[in-house]
Amino acid sequence: MDESGVVRILLVEDNRDFAHLVEVFLRKYEQGRFAITWRENGPDAFREFEEGGVFDLILMDYFLPGQNGLEITRALRDRGIAIPVVFLTANKDFDLAVEVMKLGIEDYLVKDEISTPVLPKTILSVIERKALRDRLTTLEISQKRLEAIQEIVRQIAQEVRLPLDRIKKETEELAAMHRSDSLNPYLTIIRDNLDRIEKKIVQLKDLKTDKTITYIKNIRMFDLSGP
Repeated sequence: MDESGVVRILLVEDNRDFAHLVEVFLRKYEQGRFAITWRENGPDAFREFEEGGVFDLILMDYFLPGQNGLEITRALRDRGIAIPVVFLTANKDFDLAVEVMKLGIEDYLVKDEISTPVLPKTILSVIERKALRDRLTTLEISQKRLEAIQEIVRQIAQEVRLPLDRIKKETEELAAMHRSDSLNPYLTIIRDNLDRIEKKIVQLKDLKTDKTITYIKNIRMFDLSGP
């Protein structure tokens, strides 16, 4: 859906009158909720995507001139277009249902159902399921990335522990020798920075969520600005 909550639908249907009925009944269900782009066949539908069209769902007739709905859907998937598809068929068919499931098509409806709330409710349900899957996928990717970062930090922490301790010890020894001369302020700066490094390493090791922010353009970084 776009920012205003409008569901953008690509309707692939060769019957002009039926396409008009789909638009009428969807608008009747909830005015302004659905924006429909109608195309009569596969090539015209593909052209929409080639020209940058953005859709939330495809309503696909099964019987179409040239390629049928299943063939068009396979071609969409081959092109990496994973938009949810809902089939519109003349009647329920077991063999078609099997093929539909193989392709991961979200649902299929008998055309007689378009005049009932079944069509808009099915569309909204499919959109909600897709949004939920996307959120779960994002969370899973985020968790895996966090686990990978934690492992890298653990390895780095082990490697820097010894030299860091050595630098701290030598800094303390130098600070004891130069308490009242001009070198002391610089040693204080070094000591503060060493403490800051240690604190950031601890924060990275203790990360519980993938909290990243934009740094430059497409580069992101962990937000460790907290105490």
